[in-house]
Amino acid sequence: MNDVPRARVLVTRRWPERVEAEIAARYDATFNAEDRPLTTAELVAAMGQYDAICATITDRIDRAVLQAPERRAQIIVNFGAGVDHIDLEAAREAGVAVTNTPGVLTDATADIALTLMLMTTRRAGEGERELRSGGWTGWRPTHLLGTSLRGKTLGLFGFGRIAKATAERARFGFGMDIAYHSRRRGDAQDEEHLGARYCASLIELAGSCDVLSLHVPGGAATRGIIGAEVFAAMRPHAVLINTARGDVVDEPALVQALREGMIAGAGLDVFVGEPAVSQDLRDAPNTVLLPHLGSATIETREAMGFCALANLDDWREGRLPRNALA
Repeated sequence: MNDVPRARVLVTRRWPERVEAEIAARYDATFNAEDRPLTTAELVAAMGQYDAICATITDRIDRAVLQAPERRAQIIVNFGAGVDHIDLEAAREAGVAVTNTPGVLTDATADIALTLMLMTTRRAGEGERELRSGGWTGWRPTHLLGTSLRGKTLGLFGFGRIAKATAERARFGFGMDIAYHSRRRGDAQDEEHLGARYCASLIELAGSCDVLSLHVPGGAATRGIIGAEVFAAMRPHAVLINTARGDVVDEPALVQALREGMIAGAGLDVFVGEPAVSQDLRDAPNTVLLPHLGSATIETREAMGFCALANLDDWREGRLPRNALA
């Protein structure tokens, strides 16, 4: 790439050091030293100043941004698999390429899903808060009794890479039975490997599992889909796990379900309107709340960064980016 002018690239948030070093070596790169979310006005301005925008989930790249006057940017290189924060239709209309980083965060996110299952069913969050507050009075036979995962049914809403990786951990690590619902039924080979039972509807799935784990993309099609009807169908001892997108869950309906004992608890890594989290959820004792840690291992975040960089290199060298979405 030494024989062509260096493209101007904006990296909107801090990425792992090794990835930033590689970007700086290959491009005329600007990094966000303050590591804060950019405003819409700043994103609009950036579209006119840079050839490529390396974005993250905290960047709301809507039609107004993509229609910025005197636009220079030709590609949005997303750091992450989910792109519901980018208006893909508007990007296509504007002729702006969009890429993502699928596959590389599967294991880390599945690990967090299992972490939330264990913390919620074993009431670990409640226990840690009690101990840290000085409220623990010592061991006793009936203190903070939870439930075992062994022999229980894990219900997966969605049956993509992360869902299947979660199912493998649950099935072969904890002896759980697997059920799932998705828009399209999975492969018979995957069902056989995981012992997975297909449910024809989300409501059927919700009513037949002990843990309901969400693995669907965000966006208009799934916004608020986990709401009052789903919670009414769930068993009182069941728990909800969300490592997908916050807006998949109707949060007021979840709070009501937790307060009324319709479900036993919830383990959440994502929220509506992040980083703001509703006080009602924060006050609920039977919740485990993590600050969007699904892919937060150094190995995974570096892999995401290098995958994004490969997309950027493809574009710069005139190839269709390997993970092109628009």
